Amino acid sequence: MEQIQGFLPIILLFAVMYLFLIRPQMKRSKQEKKFANEIKKGDRVITKSGLHGKILELYDDGTCVIESGAGKMKFERSAISMELSQKLNAPTKK
Repeated sequence: MEQIQGFLPIILLFAVMYLFLIRPQMKRSKQEKKFANEIKKGDRVITKSGLHGKILELYDDGTCVIESGAGKMKFERSAISMELSQKLNAPTKK
């Protein structure tokens, strides 16, 4: 019985770490993958580096062509920021 009580704090620590660190990160990762797969031509997006543009072409290898003020550039879909793009496309409130 004393052996179980000795391991109880360690077990609780791992449970808390899973609930507050690992699980939310896995959920966010799934949301980002879903967002990257749902991108379509004509969507206005912002990359993680801050480039604003519009999707011109999508390729099956995970890349896309974005048109910005600087011209056309090819990016990985994973380089598009889910949070910033959703804020950009959110309806404006008056």
